[in-house]
Amino acid sequence: MPSRYPGSVAQDWEPVVLHKSKQKAQDLRDPKAVNAALRSGAAVLTVKKSDRGSNRKGSSAVATPAVSARKLEEAEEPAALEKVRGEVRLAIQKARLEKKMSQAELAKQINERPQVVQEYENGKAVPNQAVLAKMERVLGVKLRGKIGK
Repeated sequence: MPSRYPGSVAQDWEPVVLHKSKQKAQDLRDPKAVNAALRSGAAVLTVKKSDRGSNRKGSSAVATPAVSARKLEEAEEPAALEKVRGEVRLAIQKARLEKKMSQAELAKQINERPQVVQEYENGKAVPNQAVLAKMERVLGVKLRGKIGK
């Protein structure tokens, strides 16, 4: 068939599809679609999202130096808090015994649990100024600031 325009070459055009329906993500994860892609040789990306639902922690048999240093810092952080000094522990214990009180009685008078008094006397408690002030008032001794000087 001759061309309408002089000097032009007749070409055989094929229809071009501009809009192809996009597949949904759910359809791409379908096992049938994954198997079809594997059979056709298409690239398939598989990603393990997490260990949800399992009772296992990540297997870190070989810890990197950065991870082990971070774990070491986390382990030492609670120990970095200042504990009750020895002279404060002894002052609490001595004053309580002079007043012939038990740890439970002192705890009741300062409105705290007996475990709190026990931790102060054992030196395991982190000093709380409000608790020390209540103990000073009930026991009649100085527990804050310079003691015995």
